[in-house]
Amino acid sequence: MQAGKNAAASMKETAGNIATSAKAGMDKTKATVQGKAEKTTSHDPLEKQMAEERKEEKITQAEINKLQAKEQNAAAKESARAGQTGTVTLHPTAALPGHGTGQPHGQVTSGVVGSHPTATNTGTGTTTARNPLAGGTDQTGYGTGGGHS
Repeated sequence: MQAGKNAAASMKETAGNIATSAKAGMDKTKATVQGKAEKTTSHDPLEKQMAEERKEEKITQAEINKLQAKEQNAAAKESARAGQTGTVTLHPTAALPGHGTGQPHGQVTSGVVGSHPTATNTGTGTTTARNPLAGGTDQTGYGTGGGHS
């Protein structure tokens, strides 16, 4: 049984390290792109130098964050190996509102199933799902063909 726990702990550490490295890579790329944009829009050599320094600082911070997360992953694996509980688990979505908390995000109305827009607020003031093609009084000629009421 202990071998299974060790394997699972190793797999969690590996998965955590992969996610950490991917995030660090994205952060470094973002810093590089932002640095280039700042340099392009700057006309003053001092501003260009400051943009370069900010970029390098962000890249360094991304690398530090990655190393710290890998250390936490290793510590979590060792805790699991020792049979301790309370291991550290990384939840990348926990920083998003309503994610990782077990609580719904936004208003909850009993008996109503809401849709979840992916990009923008449409400004309609409602998020309940509706299918305009499902029967009803649709006069466009486009419908489901059924006579559901």
